[in-house]
Amino acid sequence: MPARFILAIDQGTTSSRALVFDSAAQRVASAQMEFAQHYPAPDRVEHDPREIWATTVKTVRNALAQGGLAAADIAAIGIANQRETVVIWDRASGEPIHRAIVWQDRRTAEACNRLRAAGTEDTVRAVTGLLLDPYFSATKLAWILDAVPGARTRAARGELAFGTIDSFLLWQLTGGRVHATDAANASRTLLFDIAEGGWSPAMCELFGVPPELLPAVVDNSGEIGATDPELFGAAIPICGMAGDQQAALFGQACFAPGTLKSTYGTGCFMVMNTGEAPLRSNNRLLSSVGYRLGGRTTYVLEGSIFVAGAAVQWLRDRLGLFRHAGETQALAEQLEDNGGVYLVPAFTGLGAPHWDSEARGALHGLTLASGPEHIARAALEAVAYQTMDLVAAMVADGARLPPALRVDGGMAANDWFCTFLAGMIGTRVDRPAELETTARGAAYLAGLGSGVWSSLGELERLSHFERRFEPQLPASERRRLAAGWHEALGRTLATP
Repeated sequence: MPARFILAIDQGTTSSRALVFDSAAQRVASAQMEFAQHYPAPDRVEHDPREIWATTVKTVRNALAQGGLAAADIAAIGIANQRETVVIWDRASGEPIHRAIVWQDRRTAEACNRLRAAGTEDTVRAVTGLLLDPYFSATKLAWILDAVPGARTRAARGELAFGTIDSFLLWQLTGGRVHATDAANASRTLLFDIAEGGWSPAMCELFGVPPELLPAVVDNSGEIGATDPELFGAAIPICGMAGDQQAALFGQACFAPGTLKSTYGTGCFMVMNTGEAPLRSNNRLLSSVGYRLGGRTTYVLEGSIFVAGAAVQWLRDRLGLFRHAGETQALAEQLEDNGGVYLVPAFTGLGAPHWDSEARGALHGLTLASGPEHIARAALEAVAYQTMDLVAAMVADGARLPPALRVDGGMAANDWFCTFLAGMIGTRVDRPAELETTARGAAYLAGLGSGVWSSLGELERLSHFERRFEPQLPASERRRLAAGWHEALGRTLATP
């Protein structure tokens, strides 16, 4: 019998996970390990790539053991990863030359401002579909090259390799035999020409990135490499790879143009399938590669919110308002309304559609009657309001409001949040039976690439929704709440 299980590696911002799916796309085993977050300065966020690698290996082994499976039972591995996070490593030893600089990191804000002042942003947008912001990889990459003595010289000699986390894991899994990234991850670096489908020499020159550092760019599905046999007992083909948000889009079966999903994890990322042509935004949204199959590219329009679940985590870990994130639903339900309290969670700046890297978080409307329940509710509401603004921006760019928004991620398990979200955006919210859609998408890509599944239509039939939330909020109340949010937002924005 051929192997019919798929193993998905979901390497996220705060933890590494491994999940095993069967040929019916049902989860049969999973393992998860958190790793350290490093904050060397207020605007800096770093990870230890060696710890990411170690936790990835351990979770894969633990998931296989939990499922009673051996490497020979796995048809393929799919990788999903935190996007934009930068690693540079030594090609000979595989050792990183610096900690990974995380997508949330803002240390290169001034570099982006200088490039913007020089009038380069329109060109950058035309080539890459992205904006000049520290969120993306290129300025982080250039920072490491400048900060580590001798790095630029070594890079020019071909001694170093750059990658986002997918590429770093692929290198390590294959024992250094494969240096590659997928088209979707490449499109988030500010170095990739999304129309031509390859690295842009002009962008490499603009950002000071030696081309010798860059990985090969491959399709999102198909055999990319195989694991070193010593890792898991036998070689396992690696047949799928995508950044976490594109993987979630795939896992939500958003294969038709106009379908829309929003993932609520550390941040919130709303992605719409726009078909075989990129939709250029006039409202500061991002055009990226959604996935590339058989050399054919499907594009997406994306709005990125930097803080979603991270705000709930902050209330739990830094303020101690509750012990478990799930308690926020009960706290929100205690109140008839929000009491005029609004949280603008700009802890690391504001993403789409504002792109204000200098804005910082703020609580508005506090009175002596405000309590933990108001702040907890404000954190949940803030994510819905930001989603509302992204939907409005997409519609303004010419997209049609779809009949439903497909949601996933940890916050999507909160019924109160999903109900409020449907009310604020004015369309149905669909929650899948499997909330781990990022891992599911990585599994779909790997299964498609290895022949476990044969078509997008087959994958669509494997997808099911657990609950649908219809809009119930009166239009007048929606307008009142939105006005309060926009007033609080206006007071928080750092730039006019």
